[in-house]
Amino acid sequence: MKKRSIIGVVLLIAVAIPGFACTGISLKSKDGSSIQARTIEWANGILESSYVIIPRGEKMFSYTPDGKEGLTFTAKYGTVGLTVATNVFIAEGMNEKGLSAGLFYFPGYGKYEDYNPKYQEKSLIDLQFVNWVLTQFATIDEVKEALNDIKVVGLNPDGMTSTVHWRIAERGGRVVVLEFIDGVPHFYENKVGVLTNSPDFNWHLTNLNNYVNLHPGAAPNNSLGSMKLSPISGNSGFLGLPGDATSPSRFVRAAFYRNTAPKLDSAFETVAQAFHILNNFDIPMGIQHPAGKVPDFPSATQWTCVSDQTNLIIYYKTAENSLIRSIDLNEIDFGRINYQNHPLDKVKKEHVERIYIEYN
Repeated sequence: MKKRSIIGVVLLIAVAIPGFACTGISLKSKDGSSIQARTIEWANGILESSYVIIPRGEKMFSYTPDGKEGLTFTAKYGTVGLTVATNVFIAEGMNEKGLSAGLFYFPGYGKYEDYNPKYQEKSLIDLQFVNWVLTQFATIDEVKEALNDIKVVGLNPDGMTSTVHWRIAERGGRVVVLEFIDGVPHFYENKVGVLTNSPDFNWHLTNLNNYVNLHPGAAPNNSLGSMKLSPISGNSGFLGLPGDATSPSRFVRAAFYRNTAPKLDSAFETVAQAFHILNNFDIPMGIQHPAGKVPDFPSATQWTCVSDQTNLIIYYKTAENSLIRSIDLNEIDFGRINYQNHPLDKVKKEHVERIYIEYN
C-alpha cells in the first residue's frame, strides 16, 4: 500500500478514536488449553477487515513518519492475523508456535518515543507491532529482549494518532500487557485475564476494588428497620455491576464474567464459552452517536475473534455474519504457501438455517 493511502487510513482512525472499544479475555480449560478472545469495535461505519496468511520467509518492512522504510524483517514463523482498515495492520493473530498477540486502543494515556530519522532502520510503527511479534517470536521473553533493539513509534508525525497497548500470550497460558508510558515499555503480568482500553492497566486493577461487594449468586436477605428485604430476582449479588460501554465499565464487567465462569473440560467448549461471554460486550448502534446521526450498520462490534492457542485454531464471527468460522493453522504449510489476504466475509449476510416441518 502506498505511503499516502496508509497515512490516510491512520488519520481516519485518529479522527474516529472515540468510536473504538475493544474487550479481551483469557480462558483456560480443564485439559490445559489456552484460549484468547476479543472483540473489536468501530462505531463510525464499516471497518473493512480481512484475514492474512504470512508464510515463513516473507520479507516485510515498517512504515515511518518520513515516508522511508523503517525496520525490515523476515518471517521466522508462519502467522494468521485479522486486520483492520488495511491488510498491513494486524489487530489480532496467532503464529504456528501458538503465540497470540493483539492491539487495543489506548487513547490519552500512553506515549511512544518521538520518531528520530537517525534510527529509521530500527523504527517500527505501533500498528505493525503485532505483525513483527507474531512473525519473529515464540515466547514473551523473546519479545522483551528484542524490544531493546527497536524503536516503537507512531506513524503520524503530527501526533494526531492515538497510542495502543497490547496483549501478548504464550501457548502455555502466560499473558502480559505491554504499555508505553513516556516512551518506556512496561510489561504487566495479566493475572485477571482481561484487557480493554484506557486508562492504563494498573488503573483498571485498582478500580476493581470499587466493586469488592460484588459476588455471584444471590444477595442475602437483610432488614431495613422493621422492613424485611430480599432479592427481587436472580444474580442480585452482581447488583451494581456497570453496564455501559465505557472502557472502565467493560473491564470490570469482563473481569467478573471471566473470573466467575466455570472451567470447562475441553478447548472447544471453552472457545464456545468465550463467544458467549463476549456476546455481552456487543455494542449496538445508537448509543455512541447523537440521535439522528447513527451510521447504517448493524453493530459497532465489527468482529469477535477467539484463538485456541493449544490446538492452533482461530475462530471468528462478524457483525454482518454471526456464523462462526475457523482457520486451522495445522492445515497450512507455511513453508509452501504464498502470502495472501481475504475479506472476513465472503458475503455480508446473516446465515440462517431454515427448519423444515415434517408431517407424520
